[in-house]
Amino acid sequence: MCGRFTLRVSPVELADLFGLADLLPAESRYNIAPTQTVFAVRVNPAGNREAAQLKWGLIPSWAADPKIGYRMINARSETAADKPAFRHAFRRKGCLIAADGFYEWQKSGGKKQPYFIRSAAAHPFAFAGLWELWNKGEEPIESCTILTTAANDVMKPLHDRMPVILDPKDFDLWLDPSLQDREKLEPLLVPYHEGLTAFPISTFVNSPRNQGPKCIERAAGEG
Repeated sequence: MCGRFTLRVSPVELADLFGLADLLPAESRYNIAPTQTVFAVRVNPAGNREAAQLKWGLIPSWAADPKIGYRMINARSETAADKPAFRHAFRRKGCLIAADGFYEWQKSGGKKQPYFIRSAAAHPFAFAGLWELWNKGEEPIESCTILTTAANDVMKPLHDRMPVILDPKDFDLWLDPSLQDREKLEPLLVPYHEGLTAFPISTFVNSPRNQGPKCIERAAGEG
């Protein structure tokens, strides 16, 4: 699964990764948690990529209560196309969720050791996401979920699932709002094998209230 992540890169790096222009400087975020806003990229009605701030935790358009989003931070890629909460978004509302690392907690002896996982080259990347517009309250809410898949070799010692990380060459395909052929999308939703690294970190990250570089400090005794 994916329950926390980071985004600490410059607007220039994000613009280069996603083919965007005129991004405003933003604060580095070391502990992005569910219900917070995330930086995402989608296609607007004119067919152009645009940046968006989406609430993390997808609220289906038909939901009576937006609190359902608390349970929708992740969607299993194997079943998202069929699940009522995600199937509409899967067909028409793909998005890219920007990150440069994420966290996972390894269970061992009744304890949970947090790990930080990032690109071995320290490059930003994009999670495969789905977004929705909920318009049944006083204010509309645009929200999103992160798709997950089976763990790769780096992640298997930590968890049996991981977020779907898309190759930049597949961004256009994933974002195409006219695409309804799930057979073309599903091959994108596979474990990422392009050089991730993971290392144990301090339990400081456990609280979503904590921010700053201390969140990714290596655990005591780790080089």
